[in-house]
Amino acid sequence: VPKGGKRKTLLNPTDETQGRKVNGHDLKFTNLSKIYWPLEKITKRDLINYYYQVAPYMLPYLKNRPQSLNRHPGGIDGPSFYQKDVTGKVPDWMDTYLYHTSDSDEDKHFLLGNNEATLLYMAGLGCIEINPWSSTVKKPDHPTWCIIDLDPDKNSFNQVIEAAQVTKQILDEMGVPCYCKTSGSTGLHIYIPLGAKYTYEQSKEFARIVVTLVNRELPKYTSLERAVKDRKGKMYLDFLQNRSQATIAAPYSVRPKPGATVSMPLEWDEVKKGLKMKDFTIFNAIERIESLGDIFKPVLEKGIDLKKAIKKFTDNQQEENE
Repeated sequence: VPKGGKRKTLLNPTDETQGRKVNGHDLKFTNLSKIYWPLEKITKRDLINYYYQVAPYMLPYLKNRPQSLNRHPGGIDGPSFYQKDVTGKVPDWMDTYLYHTSDSDEDKHFLLGNNEATLLYMAGLGCIEINPWSSTVKKPDHPTWCIIDLDPDKNSFNQVIEAAQVTKQILDEMGVPCYCKTSGSTGLHIYIPLGAKYTYEQSKEFARIVVTLVNRELPKYTSLERAVKDRKGKMYLDFLQNRSQATIAAPYSVRPKPGATVSMPLEWDEVKKGLKMKDFTIFNAIERIESLGDIFKPVLEKGIDLKKAIKKFTDNQQEENE
């Protein structure tokens, strides 16, 4: 974390093309006045400056993690595309990871978010949002965290908030710590630290148990149906983010949405009615992060004991039923 408070911006406000040395590597940033958010006139330069300032807080969530590049070279209203395989497409000094994907039966080189230069290079390619794997290359099949993704369909954001509160309550009863962030788009993400002790399959099954319990508490407006038509407009409690190579916007990632909203970690007492997605943007995020520090950090620390958590919950249930 930067000493002496706030980092200055990396790029000056006028030059269209600018070169900078980052981590000892020469980076060239071009078309910096290109408008990425038409309504607010937010530019590519603003995006790169944000990622430069947030990098010290964000990099722990990217280090050693393969990235799925979601590129918006023409800004949020232009066409976008995903790039996973960077074979022969990135500078030699960048760290990549060779992974054999069973779904498409091919070898792909994924870019690793290992340093600031790589993060800024991605932003320079038009990666408005940053999407890391939930596992690192050290244990690619064992996620660092389990994710419950609460996304409204025709529901209000206040109902998403209520579902998050119920999720927290259920996890509290299991003795399981959990941490919440805005998705920066329409929903909330709840992370549970696993410490890379369990497989994706085990993580997914645990998330399935949790959302099944949430659905039982809130049957009126939540659904476990995968197919949109079967949900009948109810909020999907998504536990399927917990699978190999699935990616979700990282903590502090910008999203390609109106207002340049950011996926922002929250204290649980902030997860209440009145919370708004647009409260957190690239213009106020840095100030908040610098005053609170990285409140999401426990997600990277000691993982829970799944067996203990499930046992504690079943014991509680038995007591309630006796």
